[in-house]
Amino acid sequence: MTTPAGSRLRVDGLTVRFHLPGATVHAVTDAHFTVGQGECLALAGESGCGKSVMAHALLGLLPGNAIVTGSARLETGDASPVELIGAPERVLARTVRGRRVGLVPQSPAAHLTPVRTARAQLTEALRELGNPAPADDLAARAGLRPHDLDLYPHQLSGGMAQRVVNAIALAGDPWLVIADEPTSGLDRPLVDATMAELRRLTGEGRAVLLITHDLRAAEQVADHVAVMYAGRIVSLDPAGEFFAGPRHPYAAGLLDALPSRRFAAIPGRPPELTDLPAGCAFRPRCARADAACDDVPSMSAGPGRVACHHPLESHAAR
Repeated sequence: MTTPAGSRLRVDGLTVRFHLPGATVHAVTDAHFTVGQGECLALAGESGCGKSVMAHALLGLLPGNAIVTGSARLETGDASPVELIGAPERVLARTVRGRRVGLVPQSPAAHLTPVRTARAQLTEALRELGNPAPADDLAARAGLRPHDLDLYPHQLSGGMAQRVVNAIALAGDPWLVIADEPTSGLDRPLVDATMAELRRLTGEGRAVLLITHDLRAAEQVADHVAVMYAGRIVSLDPAGEFFAGPRHPYAAGLLDALPSRRFAAIPGRPPELTDLPAGCAFRPRCARADAACDDVPSMSAGPGRVACHHPLESHAAR
């Protein structure tokens, strides 16, 4: 694969709402981030915070009651940018999904057709995406042996199913890979192997958007870490600074919850996305909250961005 110089995904003001009878789900609010070639951006947060909705919005895979605004541009350096938000289905299906952007879905085994072998499904993806490469070659790059492809999904281990969907995601030679909770349900050796595969992709010059709640996994591959809470990105840090100690109290709480850290849970529960509190959504769970938190905090500028009225001390000061 040759990735054009300067390729990147640039997201500005991405907002997703779902209108339900009597309620509105504020799934994603005013998201801003960029991920470029050779980089991995980890998008982290508790379940239900809007991470997977973000991925599906980028690929036009949301249901009909979704209202999506903002911008998400694929900039490839050698061609006109492609605006993903509002793009016609024919554009997304013919030029984006699988070709420019590959998706590694959650629960790999659930996304494989149970009555067809892995080989049949990978071969079909290669054919539909116009890639003449043999299925065995692509499978080998994903860590599969030729006879693994002749198995049905129920015969695959969790790690093998993960490798099959990785191979399918790369069938169209995309330069951006969205990995949506790729370590869910895997034991630690398989998590490490999956992260090694994502590192290999960035080493080839691809961009990776890793959506995860597993910060131990993210630490192995991420160049930057964005943390979501109640549909908003509340911090965006270089990975080294994040794991040294993020400035947002919620992000710091996520790290402290790791067994290798304090193993301390964040008090309280996230708010319902249909009933967000006024001001800072993290206020009811935050020991630093005061009257200033009645207002929604704006994201600060700089390499370590944080949306908090009372951030923790800077990385440099620690």
